Amino acid sequence: MTVQELYEAAGGSYESAKRVMQLDRLIEKFILKYLNDTSFDKLRASWDARDAVGTFEGAHAMKGVCANLGLDALSALASELAEEFRPGNARALTDAEVQERVDALRARHEQAIQAIRAYAEEKG
Repeated sequence: MTVQELYEAAGGSYESAKRVMQLDRLIEKFILKYLNDTSFDKLRASWDARDAVGTFEGAHAMKGVCANLGLDALSALASELAEEFRPGNARALTDAEVQERVDALRARHEQAIQAIRAYAEEKG
Protein backbone atom coordinates (compact mmCIF):
# COMPACT_ATOMS: atom_id res chain seq x y z
CA MET A 1 0.00 0.00 0.00
CA THR A 2 1.32 3.44 -0.89
CA VAL A 3 0.81 6.57 1.19
CA GLN A 4 -1.69 7.72 -1.43
CA GLU A 5 -3.63 4.46 -1.10
CA LEU A 6 -3.56 4.85 2.67
CA TYR A 7 -5.22 8.25 2.33
CA GLU A 8 -7.82 6.85 -0.02
CA ALA A 9 -8.65 4.07 2.45
CA ALA A 10 -8.63 6.49 5.40
CA GLY A 11 -11.03 8.90 3.72
CA GLY A 12 -8.40 11.61 3.74
CA SER A 13 -6.80 13.90 1.21
CA TYR A 14 -3.27 13.02 0.22
CA GLU A 15 -3.06 16.35 -1.63
CA SER A 16 -3.89 18.27 1.56
CA ALA A 17 -1.25 16.36 3.51
CA LYS A 18 1.27 16.92 0.71
CA ARG A 19 0.65 20.69 0.82
CA VAL A 20 1.42 20.77 4.54
CA MET A 21 4.26 18.26 4.82
CA GLN A 22 5.57 18.09 1.24
CA LEU A 23 7.44 14.78 1.62
CA ASP A 24 5.93 11.30 1.73
CA ARG A 25 8.33 10.24 4.50
CA LEU A 26 7.02 13.08 6.69
CA ILE A 27 3.42 12.29 5.81
CA GLU A 28 4.02 8.65 6.74
CA LYS A 29 5.78 9.58 9.98
CA PHE A 30 2.97 11.82 11.17
CA ILE A 31 -0.01 9.83 9.94
CA LEU A 32 1.30 6.86 11.94
CA LYS A 33 1.39 9.08 15.04
CA TYR A 34 -2.37 9.57 14.64
CA LEU A 35 -2.76 6.07 16.08
CA ASN A 36 -1.63 7.50 19.45
CA ASP A 37 -3.61 10.74 19.30
CA THR A 38 -6.10 10.99 22.17
CA SER A 39 -8.14 14.00 21.05
CA PHE A 40 -11.07 11.87 19.84
CA ASP A 41 -11.10 9.94 23.11
CA LYS A 42 -11.18 13.22 25.04
CA LEU A 43 -13.97 14.57 22.85
CA ARG A 44 -16.06 11.41 23.21
CA ALA A 45 -15.57 11.07 26.96
CA SER A 46 -16.28 14.75 27.50
CA TRP A 47 -19.42 14.62 25.38
CA ASP A 48 -20.62 11.48 27.19
CA ALA A 49 -20.20 13.41 30.47
CA ARG A 50 -21.83 16.49 28.87
CA ASP A 51 -18.69 18.47 29.68
CA ALA A 52 -18.86 21.38 27.24
CA VAL A 53 -15.32 22.63 27.92
CA GLY A 54 -13.77 19.19 27.46
CA THR A 55 -15.85 18.59 24.34
CA PHE A 56 -14.59 21.86 22.89
CA GLU A 57 -10.97 21.07 23.78
CA GLY A 58 -11.11 17.58 22.29
CA ALA A 59 -12.87 18.76 19.14
CA HIS A 60 -10.53 21.73 18.71
CA ALA A 61 -7.42 19.57 19.13
CA MET A 62 -8.79 16.97 16.73
CA LYS A 63 -9.65 19.64 14.16
CA GLY A 64 -6.06 20.89 14.10
CA VAL A 65 -4.39 17.49 14.09
CA CYS A 66 -6.65 16.19 11.31
CA ALA A 67 -6.29 19.35 9.22
CA ASN A 68 -2.50 19.07 9.34
CA LEU A 69 -2.65 15.38 8.42
CA GLY A 70 -4.98 15.91 5.47
CA LEU A 71 -7.85 14.09 7.17
CA ASP A 72 -10.15 16.80 5.89
CA ALA A 73 -13.52 15.16 6.54
CA LEU A 74 -12.53 14.42 10.12
CA SER A 75 -11.26 17.96 10.54
CA ALA A 76 -14.52 19.42 9.20
CA LEU A 77 -16.66 17.32 11.56
CA ALA A 78 -14.44 18.18 14.52
CA SER A 79 -14.53 21.85 13.55
CA GLU A 80 -18.32 21.87 13.60
CA LEU A 81 -18.29 20.40 17.10
CA ALA A 82 -15.59 22.79 18.26
CA GLU A 83 -17.69 25.75 17.12
CA GLU A 84 -20.78 24.32 18.79
CA PHE A 85 -18.95 24.21 22.13
CA ARG A 86 -16.61 27.18 21.72
CA PRO A 87 -16.77 29.21 24.93
CA GLY A 88 -19.00 32.23 24.41
CA ASN A 89 -20.95 30.68 21.52
CA ALA A 90 -24.61 29.89 21.99
CA ARG A 91 -25.49 26.25 21.32
CA ALA A 92 -27.23 25.83 17.97
CA LEU A 93 -27.65 22.04 17.95
CA THR A 94 -29.76 19.79 20.12
CA ASP A 95 -28.06 17.04 22.10
CA ALA A 96 -29.45 14.54 19.58
CA GLU A 97 -27.90 16.50 16.70
CA VAL A 98 -24.57 16.67 18.52
CA GLN A 99 -24.75 12.92 19.11
CA GLU A 100 -25.31 12.40 15.36
CA ARG A 101 -22.17 14.41 14.63
CA VAL A 102 -20.16 12.56 17.29
CA ASP A 103 -21.33 9.27 15.77
CA ALA A 104 -20.32 10.44 12.28
CA LEU A 105 -16.96 11.56 13.63
CA ARG A 106 -16.50 8.20 15.35
CA ALA A 107 -17.20 6.33 12.09
CA ARG A 108 -14.69 8.46 10.14
CA HIS A 109 -12.14 8.19 12.94
CA GLU A 110 -12.47 4.40 13.00
CA GLN A 111 -12.13 4.28 9.20
CA ALA A 112 -8.89 6.28 9.42
CA ILE A 113 -7.52 4.18 12.31
CA GLN A 114 -8.23 0.92 10.48
CA ALA A 115 -6.54 2.17 7.31
CA ILE A 116 -3.50 3.44 9.20
CA ARG A 117 -3.17 0.18 11.12
CA ALA A 118 -3.39 -1.82 7.89
CA TYR A 119 -0.71 0.40 6.38
CA ALA A 120 1.53 0.02 9.45
CA GLU A 121 1.12 -3.77 9.46
CA GLU A 122 1.94 -3.97 5.76
CA LYS A 123 5.07 -1.87 6.26
CA GLY A 124 6.11 -4.09 9.15
